[in-house]
Parts: sequence; C-alpha cells; structure tokens
Amino acid sequence: MATQSTVVTSAHQPTLVLMPAADLSPTFTVGELTYAINAQLKRVFGGGVWVTGEISGYRDQGQHTYFSLVEDIGGKKAMVNVALFANVKRNLRPMLASNRLELQDGTKVRVFGTLDVYAPSGRLSLKISDLDPRFTLGDITASRDRVRNALTVEGLLRRNAEHSIPTVPLRVAVVTSIGSAAWHDFTVELGSSGFGFHLLSFDARVQGDQAEEMVIAGISAAVEYGADVIAVMRGGGARNDLAAFDTEGIARAIATCPLPVITGLGHEIDTTIADEVAHTALKTPTACAGWLIERVQRFVDDIETKWNAIAERVSFELAGHADRLESQASRVVTRTNSAIERSAERLRSRQDRLTRTSVTLERIEMSMMEKERRLALLDPARLLERGWTMTTTSDGRPVMSIADLSQGDELLTRVADGTVTSTVTATTPEEQ
Repeated sequence: MATQSTVVTSAHQPTLVLMPAADLSPTFTVGELTYAINAQLKRVFGGGVWVTGEISGYRDQGQHTYFSLVEDIGGKKAMVNVALFANVKRNLRPMLASNRLELQDGTKVRVFGTLDVYAPSGRLSLKISDLDPRFTLGDITASRDRVRNALTVEGLLRRNAEHSIPTVPLRVAVVTSIGSAAWHDFTVELGSSGFGFHLLSFDARVQGDQAEEMVIAGISAAVEYGADVIAVMRGGGARNDLAAFDTEGIARAIATCPLPVITGLGHEIDTTIADEVAHTALKTPTACAGWLIERVQRFVDDIETKWNAIAERVSFELAGHADRLESQASRVVTRTNSAIERSAERLRSRQDRLTRTSVTLERIEMSMMEKERRLALLDPARLLERGWTMTTTSDGRPVMSIADLSQGDELLTRVADGTVTSTVTATTPEEQ
C-alpha cells in the first residue's frame, strides 16, 4: 500500500504525493525543481562567480546579447551559456572603450555574474554583471609574446624585412576585405596620385574565425600572381579585433613570404605580430597608399633631377661647342677669304702671264710662218720646178764632188717630173 508523504517547499502550499513504500525521496514539480536549483546555486556561489573562457556564438537579440563561454579540455568542450543584458552592456561600454576592447567570437574573457536556471527554457545561464579587461589584454599579450618568441628562435621575425622593395612598386597585391572602408581609403588615395598603379585584389575576412585562413590564402595567391609588394590591410576597430593578426599562421605567412609585405591594420596605438614581421608596418590603409606613392614620387623626382642635370649639362656643353664652333667658323671664314684673295691674286698674275704668253705665242707663230715661207722656198721640189736637178749615187748619197765618183758609177738624177739614170764615163774637174 502506498504511503502518504507531505513535501513542503518555500513559497508553495504543501503538496500531497503518493510515494512507494520503499522510496522516501522527495519529488519536485518542474517549477519546484527550478526554484530549488536556483536557491542552491545562490547558496553555493553566493553573490556571484568569476568565470574564464572563450566567447563563441556571440549574437545580439534585441537590446540584449547572448553567447557561450567555451573551454577545450583534452579535446572535449565545456560550455556555459551567458546572458548580457542591456543595462549591464551600458555599464560595461565605457570600460571596454577605454581599453579598446570589443566582445566577439574568439575573445578570451574573465567575467563575473550569477548563475541562474531560466524556468521557461530550463537553460543554465551566467548573467554577467562585470568583466575584467586585464585578463583579455593579458591573454592577447601572452599569445603575442609566445608567437614572437617562436619566430625569433627560428630567425623569422625580420626575414621579410630583408627583401628589397622595387624602385617603382606599381604592381601591388592587396589582401583585405574588398569593398570595406580600408579598401576604399587605399584605392582612393592611390587613384588621386596620378600614377599608374596596377592592383591585384584578394578578398579576405580580417576578423573572426575565417580571418586567419583567408589572409594566409590571399598572401599565397598574391605570390603566385606576382607583385612588386603585398599590402595586408584592415580598418579600425577594437584592440581584440586584431586577434587574427597576432596568430602564428598569419605571422609565418608574412615572415616566409618571398615578396615584401607592408601592413596597415588601422590602429594608431596597437602593434600586432603581423606588423612586427612585415617588411614595413604602417598605421592605416591610407598610410600604406601614401608610402607607395612616396616611393614612386621619389623615383620620379630623382629622374626629373637627373634629367634636369643632364639637360643643364647638355646646354652648357652645347653653348661651349657653339662658341667654339662660331670661333672656328670665324677663323675658317677669315682663312677662306684670305685664301680666296691669294688665289685671286695668283689668278690675276697668271692671267697677266697668259696674256703676255699669248702675245709671245703670236710672235712665235708669225716667226714660224716666216720660217715656213722661207723653208718652202728652199724645198728641193720647188727648186726642181724651177729647173734645178739633184743627182745621187745608186745608194742615195748626194753627189757633191767629182771626187765622189768613179768611172762606171751609176747615177740617179731627179728632175721635176721624174728620175734619169746614167753611168759615169768620165769626170772633168772645173778649171780654177
């Protein structure tokens, strides 16, 4: 037979429950159990409890915010639900802003709150009333120090800084969230320079769970496409927004990149590990653009300076050569005029000589004509025509004397119209 048992609970009327004879354990209604759990939680944990963990599933719902605090314990996950109500958010906002922190997935926090089971859902939640910023900042610093020490030991911390920047870095690979304020500021600044920058854009999340993987992939793709320099950038935000750029994965991707990497992560005060391993760390995307423009402008100015120096030197040399050429031309003109005058004088002298020679030739010609006339008178043919004869021996020797002849010699006598052949029969000398 069942035994009657009376259970008395606070704020409730006694409830009559039929219990088995052998089971004397109390039985609760759902409401009673919820109340009992909350009372026990309040008794054990007093006015509240500090809890550390990593934020996961951060979401705003109306004016309130909900997320989970998670912890990885040997590959298994422990989790507690957290509620951050609007009034507490307003109270925490100045403290978060002064420390440049923002609650988001992946942020490790130390929070204070009270545990409570919400009856309508049966969920155990930690209702936050305070947060310790030193824990989050300390975790960021500790994580950063760990990565920095590992890279230092391996000699990677300043390896990327050893790469040389091309003299004119116009081909720029950009790893950032395309369409963001960072992208806009960077491209507008470059566009206003008037230089022909060629951008290779690689879209990447710059905060949150996928940021590390996407930034690393963007750097790798930029290397494959080839660029003069890689710019890794993001806009402003809270200090813990930079968490991805303190990860070892991004730090190693930048440190071992074969191309020079510049960073502009949007923070004037904070420096990330990505900044430390980059070739050049700049504060903002606009500063990255200005840095690139300055290098190109420096090259242009240097070229202009050298060109002006060359032009000035050429002008100087041309002026000197022009003066020397003018002097030489003047000497050439003077010498030429002198030579022409001397030549003219010689020509006049020779002309005079030719004139005199002409007169002499005329005289010689007249003399020759006279001699020709006289010679014509002495021409044997003319003498023959006048009745004279010319006698020679048979071998052509002229007969000048009877002493040249002997009896029986044959003689040839030439007359005007022929030759007479005769034989010497006798010679008679002329009486004295």
